[in-house]
Amino acid sequence: MFLFWLFSGRYFVKLAWAWTLWLLLPFIALTTYQFAQSKFLYGPTKSILMVLRRLSALLVGTAIWYICTGLFKYIEDLTGTCSTSGEVSKPRRLYATKEECHQDNGIWDGFDISGHSFLLSYCALMIVEEVAVLEGLSINQNSKLHVVINSLFVSLCFLTAIWVFMFLCTALYFHNFSQKLLGVLIGLSAWYGTYRFWYLKPFSPGLPLPNTPLTSKKYSYRR
Repeated sequence: MFLFWLFSGRYFVKLAWAWTLWLLLPFIALTTYQFAQSKFLYGPTKSILMVLRRLSALLVGTAIWYICTGLFKYIEDLTGTCSTSGEVSKPRRLYATKEECHQDNGIWDGFDISGHSFLLSYCALMIVEEVAVLEGLSINQNSKLHVVINSLFVSLCFLTAIWVFMFLCTALYFHNFSQKLLGVLIGLSAWYGTYRFWYLKPFSPGLPLPNTPLTSKKYSYRR
């Protein structure tokens, strides 16, 4: 039963970015708009522009996911060889990709960087960064917006717990050590390069808490 759940989880993780995107999009939109209204006293137009700027972080994340997964596949195809069990098989040079190898029921042996290790670490870190906006958000507890944001926050926490658990499963059951380590390092580099470097610059999607020093954050969401 556990193995069935584990392998089912593998296919769930393949859509990890879609699940993360689906929950982060409304969360970022609502919290950023409320933050702009309460902290900067922006009008609707400027608040919407701030929301669009912050939502562009999801476009950046999508680009990172697309480029990295494509790169991983390219490296696996470039470094792989095909082994077939048939008596007569095509020369190895004719198997350019893993898909071609699998069409002849072959086994492709290439350097398969762990896309799960990359994606799960990057998604979890991105969620943690984005929910930090709650530290500077003031919302009436009796409002419907508070209920919606709370629901999204709980869902994101639950999703993060799933990603961490699946990351541990990947570490125990799939890929070799170097493939997992490289996947994690790429995920950490993607997070650090965006949230700890590029998003600090003026021409970027910006941080969830703009112009707020880390030492001066006050938790005011429950007010």
